Amino acid sequence: MSAPAYTPEPVLAGGPTSAELLGFALRTAADAELVASLPLDPQGRTWIRLDGPSGSEAWLIGWPPGTGTGWHDHAESRGAFATARGRLTEHALAVRLPSEGWRSLELDSGLDRSRSLGAGTGRAFGEHHVHEVLNESPDEHAISVHAYYPPLPLIRRYSRSGPVLSLEHVERPADWQ
Repeated sequence: MSAPAYTPEPVLAGGPTSAELLGFALRTAADAELVASLPLDPQGRTWIRLDGPSGSEAWLIGWPPGTGTGWHDHAESRGAFATARGRLTEHALAVRLPSEGWRSLELDSGLDRSRSLGAGTGRAFGEHHVHEVLNESPDEHAISVHAYYPPLPLIRRYSRSGPVLSLEHVERPADWQ
Protein backbone atom coordinates (compact mmCIF):
# COMPACT_ATOMS: atom_id res chain seq x y z
CA MET A 1 0.00 0.00 0.00
CA SER A 2 1.47 3.36 -0.96
CA ALA A 3 1.42 6.49 1.16
CA PRO A 4 -1.28 9.02 0.34
CA ALA A 5 -0.21 11.80 -1.99
CA TYR A 6 0.96 14.97 -0.27
CA THR A 7 -1.33 17.89 -0.93
CA PRO A 8 0.29 21.21 -0.06
CA GLU A 9 -1.76 23.77 1.80
CA PRO A 10 -2.89 26.69 -0.34
CA VAL A 11 -0.53 29.63 -0.52
CA LEU A 12 -1.96 32.69 1.19
CA ALA A 13 -3.19 35.10 -1.43
CA GLY A 14 -1.94 38.66 -1.30
CA GLY A 15 0.19 40.28 1.30
CA PRO A 16 3.97 40.32 1.53
CA THR A 17 6.06 37.20 1.01
CA SER A 18 8.36 35.85 3.72
CA ALA A 19 11.28 37.45 1.86
CA GLU A 20 9.51 40.83 1.84
CA LEU A 21 8.79 40.51 5.56
CA LEU A 22 12.47 39.76 6.15
CA GLY A 23 13.50 42.79 4.08
CA PHE A 24 11.20 44.97 6.19
CA ALA A 25 12.54 43.49 9.44
CA LEU A 26 16.16 44.05 8.40
CA ARG A 27 15.54 47.65 7.25
CA THR A 28 13.62 48.46 10.41
CA ALA A 29 16.27 46.83 12.64
CA ALA A 30 18.83 49.16 11.01
CA ASP A 31 16.82 52.26 12.06
CA ALA A 32 18.95 53.36 15.02
CA GLU A 33 16.51 56.07 16.11
CA LEU A 34 13.55 53.67 16.24
CA VAL A 35 15.57 50.99 18.03
CA ALA A 36 16.76 53.54 20.62
CA SER A 37 13.13 54.61 21.27
CA LEU A 38 12.17 51.21 22.73
CA PRO A 39 11.93 51.39 26.52
CA LEU A 40 13.87 48.50 28.05
CA ASP A 41 12.86 46.72 31.26
CA PRO A 42 15.44 44.67 33.17
CA GLN A 43 12.82 42.08 34.17
CA GLY A 44 10.57 41.47 31.18
CA ARG A 45 10.23 41.85 27.45
CA THR A 46 8.97 45.17 26.12
CA TRP A 47 7.46 45.89 22.72
CA ILE A 48 6.07 48.51 20.39
CA ARG A 49 3.64 47.62 17.64
CA LEU A 50 4.75 48.84 14.21
CA ASP A 51 3.05 49.28 10.85
CA GLY A 52 4.26 46.38 8.76
CA PRO A 53 4.22 46.31 4.97
CA SER A 54 1.05 45.55 3.00
CA GLY A 55 -1.21 44.87 5.97
CA SER A 56 1.27 42.78 7.97
CA GLU A 57 1.68 42.92 11.72
CA ALA A 58 5.07 44.00 13.08
CA TRP A 59 6.70 44.45 16.47
CA LEU A 60 9.89 45.96 17.90
CA ILE A 61 10.77 43.76 20.89
CA GLY A 62 13.27 44.21 23.74
CA TRP A 63 14.71 41.09 25.36
CA PRO A 64 16.33 41.34 28.80
CA PRO A 65 19.26 39.00 29.46
CA GLY A 66 18.16 35.39 29.86
CA THR A 67 14.64 35.77 28.46
CA GLY A 68 12.88 33.84 25.72
CA THR A 69 9.57 32.99 24.14
CA GLY A 70 9.27 29.30 24.92
CA TRP A 71 8.24 26.90 22.13
CA HIS A 72 5.45 28.28 19.95
CA ASP A 73 4.15 28.72 16.42
CA HIS A 74 2.30 31.50 14.61
CA ALA A 75 -0.43 29.31 13.08
CA GLU A 76 -1.17 30.21 9.46
CA SER A 77 1.01 33.33 9.45
CA ARG A 78 4.34 33.45 7.67
CA GLY A 79 6.93 35.67 9.26
CA ALA A 80 10.42 36.98 9.72
CA PHE A 81 12.54 38.54 12.39
CA ALA A 82 15.81 40.44 12.50
CA THR A 83 18.11 41.28 15.38
CA ALA A 84 18.76 45.00 15.81
CA ARG A 85 20.97 44.86 18.90
CA GLY A 86 22.63 42.01 20.80
CA ARG A 87 22.27 38.38 19.76
CA LEU A 88 19.28 36.04 19.68
CA THR A 89 19.25 32.27 19.43
CA GLU A 90 16.49 30.42 17.60
CA HIS A 91 15.78 26.75 18.24
CA ALA A 92 13.41 25.34 15.60
CA LEU A 93 12.01 22.04 14.42
CA ALA A 94 12.76 20.96 10.84
CA VAL A 95 9.35 19.34 10.39
CA ARG A 96 5.86 20.50 9.61
CA LEU A 97 3.58 19.44 12.44
CA PRO A 98 -0.14 18.89 12.03
CA SER A 99 -1.90 22.16 12.82
CA GLU A 100 -4.78 20.51 14.71
CA GLY A 101 -5.96 17.28 16.27
CA TRP A 102 -3.11 16.54 18.69
CA ARG A 103 -2.07 17.40 22.24
CA SER A 104 1.29 15.62 22.42
CA LEU A 105 3.75 14.28 19.85
CA GLU A 106 6.99 12.33 20.12
CA LEU A 107 9.47 13.90 17.72
CA ASP A 108 11.94 11.90 15.66
CA SER A 109 15.62 12.54 16.33
CA GLY A 110 17.48 14.91 14.03
CA LEU A 111 14.71 17.50 13.74
CA ASP A 112 16.26 20.16 15.97
CA ARG A 113 17.93 23.17 14.38
CA SER A 114 19.64 26.09 16.13
CA ARG A 115 20.97 29.34 14.80
CA SER A 116 22.49 32.44 16.34
CA LEU A 117 21.41 35.80 14.94
CA GLY A 118 23.58 38.81 15.73
CA ALA A 119 22.76 42.44 15.00
CA GLY A 120 21.94 43.00 11.33
CA THR A 121 20.93 39.39 10.65
CA GLY A 122 17.53 37.76 10.41
CA ARG A 123 15.50 34.89 9.05
CA ALA A 124 12.16 34.25 7.41
CA PHE A 125 9.83 31.31 7.98
CA GLY A 126 6.61 29.85 6.67
CA GLU A 127 3.30 28.91 8.22
CA HIS A 128 3.21 26.56 11.23
CA HIS A 129 6.92 27.12 12.01
CA VAL A 130 7.56 25.80 15.55
CA HIS A 131 10.42 27.55 17.35
CA GLU A 132 11.64 29.35 20.42
CA VAL A 133 13.69 32.54 20.47
CA LEU A 134 16.10 33.34 23.32
CA ASN A 135 18.43 36.05 24.50
CA GLU A 136 21.07 33.85 26.11
CA SER A 137 23.33 36.75 27.10
CA PRO A 138 23.86 36.98 30.86
CA ASP A 139 24.17 40.78 30.80
CA GLU A 140 23.10 42.38 27.49
CA HIS A 141 19.65 43.32 26.24
CA ALA A 142 18.77 42.26 22.70
CA ILE A 143 16.31 44.09 20.43
CA SER A 144 14.61 42.63 17.39
CA VAL A 145 11.97 43.36 14.76
CA HIS A 146 9.29 40.76 13.92
CA ALA A 147 6.73 40.83 11.09
CA TYR A 148 3.85 38.44 10.28
CA TYR A 149 1.31 38.05 7.51
CA PRO A 150 -1.53 37.64 7.83
CA PRO A 151 -1.65 39.43 11.20
CA LEU A 152 -1.40 36.79 13.91
CA PRO A 153 -4.72 34.93 14.31
CA LEU A 154 -3.29 33.02 17.28
CA ILE A 155 -0.12 31.68 18.85
CA ARG A 156 0.06 28.07 20.00
CA ARG A 157 2.33 27.55 23.04
CA TYR A 158 4.11 24.24 23.58
CA SER A 159 6.18 22.59 26.29
CA ARG A 160 9.06 20.30 25.46
CA SER A 161 10.49 17.42 27.44
CA GLY A 162 13.17 15.64 25.44
CA PRO A 163 11.52 14.38 22.26
CA VAL A 164 7.97 15.07 23.49
CA LEU A 165 6.28 18.28 22.37
CA SER A 166 2.96 19.07 24.07
CA LEU A 167 0.40 21.74 23.24
CA GLU A 168 -0.12 23.78 26.41
CA HIS A 169 -2.47 26.60 25.38
CA VAL A 170 -3.56 28.88 22.59
CA GLU A 171 -3.28 32.68 22.78
CA ARG A 172 -5.48 35.03 20.81
CA PRO A 173 -4.66 38.66 19.83
CA ALA A 174 -6.54 40.03 22.86
CA ASP A 175 -3.94 38.26 25.06
CA TRP A 176 -1.00 40.33 23.76
CA GLN A 177 -2.38 43.56 22.32
